Amino acid sequence: MDRFPRLAAPLLAGYALDLLLADPEGWPHPVRTYGALIAAGERRLNQGPQRFAKGAALAGGLVGGTFGAFWLLDKALQRLPPAVGLAANSAWVFYGLANTGLVREGRAVFEVLERDGLEAGRRQLARIVGRDTARLDAQQIRTAVLESLAENLSDGVVAPLLAYALAGVPGLMAYKMVNTLDSMVGYRSPRYEQFGKFAARLDDAANLVPARLTAALLGALGGSRRSFRFIFQYGHRHKSPNAGYPEAALAGVLNCRFGGPNYYHGQLVPKPYIGENPRPIGPHEINRVARLNHAVCAAVVAGIVGWLWGWRGRE
Repeated sequence: MDRFPRLAAPLLAGYALDLLLADPEGWPHPVRTYGALIAAGERRLNQGPQRFAKGAALAGGLVGGTFGAFWLLDKALQRLPPAVGLAANSAWVFYGLANTGLVREGRAVFEVLERDGLEAGRRQLARIVGRDTARLDAQQIRTAVLESLAENLSDGVVAPLLAYALAGVPGLMAYKMVNTLDSMVGYRSPRYEQFGKFAARLDDAANLVPARLTAALLGALGGSRRSFRFIFQYGHRHKSPNAGYPEAALAGVLNCRFGGPNYYHGQLVPKPYIGENPRPIGPHEINRVARLNHAVCAAVVAGIVGWLWGWRGRE
C-alpha cells in the first residue's frame, strides 16, 4: 500500500471516530499507560542529586521508547492485511485526537453552571483546568473554559495532527508522551522544578509551531482582523511561550479579555491580561467557540490529507 492511503485513511477514520465517540469514560487509553510509566519513573528517580539529569533521562527514554515501539508496531502491521493496519492505526489516531471530548467538556461546564449553579459549575470546571476553582464566579468560570479550549486546541488537536503528518502513528504517540510528561512533571514547584524542567522545555519546543498555527487558524476561520492584532500584541505575554497565542487569537475573535490573576494550589499567581475588553461572557458563547474548534480541527485534517495527496505524485 502506498503512503497516501496508508496515512490518509487512518487519519480520516480516526477523525470520524473522534466526532462520533469523543473520549468515552471507562475505555482503555494509552495515555493512562503513559501516566503510570511516568509516575513510576518519577517515584524512583526524583530524589537525591542530579534531578535534572534524571528527569531528562526519564523523559528522553520514554519519548524515544514510545516512538521506537510504535515504529516497530507500524512495520509489523505493514506485513499484515491492509484492513488490520487500517483498523489499528485508526484507533491510534482516535486516541491521539482530543477535539470532540474537549469541546464536550467545555459545553458541560457551561450547561452545569446554568442548570445547577455556581458550586456545581466550579466542580465541573475542576475536571479540565489546573487552577483552583473554589473562589471563581460565573464570569471567571466561563472565561476559564474558553481559555482551556483555546490552549488545548493547540496541544490536544493541532500538535498531535501535525506530529502524525510528519511521522505517522509513531510521531503522534511520541508527541502524546511529551505532552503527558509536561502535564505530570512540568511544574515550577519544589518537587518538580529540576526534575521536570527538561520535559517542560521539550513540550515547549514541540508546541512552538502548532500554537502559532492554531492562533492563525482561529483568527482566519473566526473572520477577525482584531484576532491577528491580538496575536502579535498579547500572544507573548503569557508565562508559557506558546499558550498565549491561541488564547490571544480567541480573545480577538470574541472581543473579550482572558488571563489575569488566579489561584493555583492555594496561592495567588499574578498573570497578565490577554485582550482588551473585560466584558461578561454570555452563556451561549460556548456554541460559537465549539464551532470554531471543530472548524480548526477539520481544516488541519483536510490540509494534511491535501498535503499527503500532493506528495503522492512525487513518490
